[in-house]
Amino acid sequence: MAVYAYLVAGYLILVGCYGIIRSRHLVHAVVCLSVAQAGTYVLLMAVGYQAGGASAPVFGSTTEPNKHVVDPVVQAMALTDIVVSATVTALLLALAIQINKRQGTVDPDELAALKG
Repeated sequence: MAVYAYLVAGYLILVGCYGIIRSRHLVHAVVCLSVAQAGTYVLLMAVGYQAGGASAPVFGSTTEPNKHVVDPVVQAMALTDIVVSATVTALLLALAIQINKRQGTVDPDELAALKG
């Protein structure tokens, strides 16, 4: 079952990267980047998954210390990835709005200021 999570993560990352490469609109590229970042969430959860693991890695007088538990570091990394993804998406969308105001287009091929 864990193999499917890796396949889904790889598929989301590949589809997002393909969309970024083929994009002719800046907002479309930002959405494709968000899809690729969703693949990283799935990948992190697949790495941290443990079959038969307890729901929380808290040990006390009622739990056995040798019981399989889920790694909390991976879950914290996934939450951090979500926050960073939301910030990057907001920043890129703000940049797309400013480019549209200044250049009058969001097509990367038509942006005159980016030509070398």
